[in-house]
Parts: sequence; structure tokens; C-alpha cells
Amino acid sequence: MRPTKTSSRLLAAIAAGLAAGAVITPSAALAAADQTALAAKSTDALVAQLGTRTAGSYYDAGLGKMVVTVTDASTAATVEASGAVARKVTHSGAELAKITSTLDAKASIPGTAWAVDPVANQVIVSIDPTVPAAHVKTLETLVASLGSGARIERLGAALKPTISGGQAIYTGGARCSLGFNVVSGSTYYFLTAGHCTNIGATWTTSSGSVLGTRSGTSFPGNDYGIVKYAAGVTHAGNVSLGGSSYQEITTAANAFVGESVRRSGSTTGVRSGSVTQLNATVTYSEGRVSGLIRTTVCAEPGDSGGSLFDGTKAIGLTSGGSGNCTSGGVTYFQPVTEPLSVYGVSIY
Repeated sequence: MRPTKTSSRLLAAIAAGLAAGAVITPSAALAAADQTALAAKSTDALVAQLGTRTAGSYYDAGLGKMVVTVTDASTAATVEASGAVARKVTHSGAELAKITSTLDAKASIPGTAWAVDPVANQVIVSIDPTVPAAHVKTLETLVASLGSGARIERLGAALKPTISGGQAIYTGGARCSLGFNVVSGSTYYFLTAGHCTNIGATWTTSSGSVLGTRSGTSFPGNDYGIVKYAAGVTHAGNVSLGGSSYQEITTAANAFVGESVRRSGSTTGVRSGSVTQLNATVTYSEGRVSGLIRTTVCAEPGDSGGSLFDGTKAIGLTSGGSGNCTSGGVTYFQPVTEPLSVYGVSIY
């Protein structure tokens, strides 16, 4: 999670729950990361222009370039001219979009998730152990009918929002993690998960000091909420890395497949991994959430709402997932750009 930026007591409480130690990145590595981010942004624009002529894009660390999937020579030429790598695949963007639409209409079962995996060139349908056998059979039949453009993945643990009772930011006996501090004019707020802000309006420190009051919440459908800081509460624009180390956050960005990211949360501290899917749909027991980022970063109860970031860029808010930080698992994140736009606030 990022620090709640409230008082030295709160910072100390949060720091105690995080892994200690700063990560120092050489300037050369920062320059390379900036170049990758620029390439990803350019590729996003290209993919939007190509529409269903592409089945998605991702960053290939081995090549050091963005890869755009295509099904015809003309589109490949357009991609290569942009400086990205064109990769010929079997299933078109239109085909995968049709499969996703079918799942949206027919597969709303708690304990399931699906998204396009551009590397595999398939829609991956995830099923957790809580899905009843009859529903599993239904899903297997449905996915089989969709052809080779879709396949089933079995998860080892239940898909659930990562919330629990404990320390960090509190409401109604529940604990979550603060995501990012944001501002509109001279008014300051923080973002966290919507399944957290749904629970209560007033948020406090572990000692009961009031941080602020909920100004908005959206869950299910989305998974974000916003809390207005109380007068006198301080709020720096960074993310805690544990101890006295922080990562400055200066902007917000969209994620890309293959991106190396870190997550900070009040239960498990700072964890790292990579982005594997975009625009994922997850059906929790509380309802369906769409447009999520899937990653290999682990998370546990209480990490909900915590910050997903890449260097100085804010990427997402921890939503939920399957597994934990001992056995591993997958975690989904709400893209941060959406609540920034909805609430008219900015990273600083």
C-alpha cells in the first residue's frame, strides 16, 4: 500500500506491516523503463487504431520491444512501420472479442474470471474451487463450443476481494490499504478499493484518529472508492516501500501486458510481478467486476485498495484474487485511470 500520509504514528503503523528496505534503481535502468513506457503508450494508440485487426499487444522482455498480434500481412506491415514487432497468430481480435461477449452473456458464475491473453492468443477462463460441479460442467461445455480461441484454467484457491480485520485504514471493524493520494483544486482525497468504501463512510487509523469521509464508491461493476481527507491530515504524494523508504508517484498510466510492476499493501508489504492480462472480468460472490488488470503479484486479506505502480507511475488499486504470498497466486487490480477520470482528481 502507499502510506496514508496522516501522521507520524500512522506512518509508523503502516511501515511496521511492510517489507523493509528501499529499492535503488540505476539511472540507466530508469531510462530504459521510460523508453518502454513510451513504446507501450505508442502501441496503445496503434492498437486502438487497428481495432479488431489485432488480437492485443504485450511487452517481450527478451526482445526488449512491444509485440502486436496480427492475422494478415497488411496489418503486420503497419505494425512494423511503427517500430513494434508484428506476430502472426491464429485468432483475430474480432474472434476473441466475440468469445468474450459470449462469456459475458452466459458465464456469470461466482468464482470465475476471463480475459484475453495476447501471448497465448486465447481467452483464458479461470475457475476457482468454489464453483459447484454442475456449473463447472456447464462452463466446460460452453468453452468447448467456443473452439481453440478459449481454454479453461483451474485456480488453486478462491477468487475473493482481499479484505480483513486488523491494522492500516479502518472502517466498521474492517481493514484495507490506502491506494493513492489525489487532489482536485485545493481539496485532497485518497483512493482505495470500492469493496472497502462500500463497508463504511468514516475511515480511521488503527488508533481511531479520523482520516476522512467517503465521497464516492463503486462496487461491483468497478472496484474503486474515494475518501476526502479530514482537516489537518497530512498527505504526501508517494508510496511506502517499508521503513523510511518511499517511492514518489508523479503520474498515472495504463498497464500493458508484460509490464514489471510492484504492489504495496498493509498485510504483505511490497511485492513484485508482471501484468499478464488486461480488461479481465472477475465474478466475486459479491458480483461481477470488469476491466481489471491481472498480474502475477501476490496479495492477501487487508491488501485491498493498495497501490500497484511502476516506478513513478500509478497503475492500479488492489481488488482481489486467488492464492496468497506463501503459495503464490494471481491478483486483479482496478485501473487507477478510471476513478481519476470519474472523480475529476489527479495524482500529485
